[in-house]
Amino acid sequence: MKSQKRNSVFTELKKYCHLSKENDFIEVTEWSNGEGYDITINDKIISLTDGQLEGIKYLVSYLRYEA
Repeated sequence: MKSQKRNSVFTELKKYCHLSKENDFIEVTEWSNGEGYDITINDKIISLTDGQLEGIKYLVSYLRYEA
């Protein structure tokens, strides 16, 4: 068995989303193996690999600037 600390960052969602409520939050926690992230938005948890996250960022960028 191995115990590890994981990097994590947290912020209120209101700063980024005008549709969010007063206590809504987002937290991103790096996986212990460094290959992805757990993203928590209020009560939802999304787990993404680095590649999946890069794919999402690329597609959103495409929609914003190319479409």
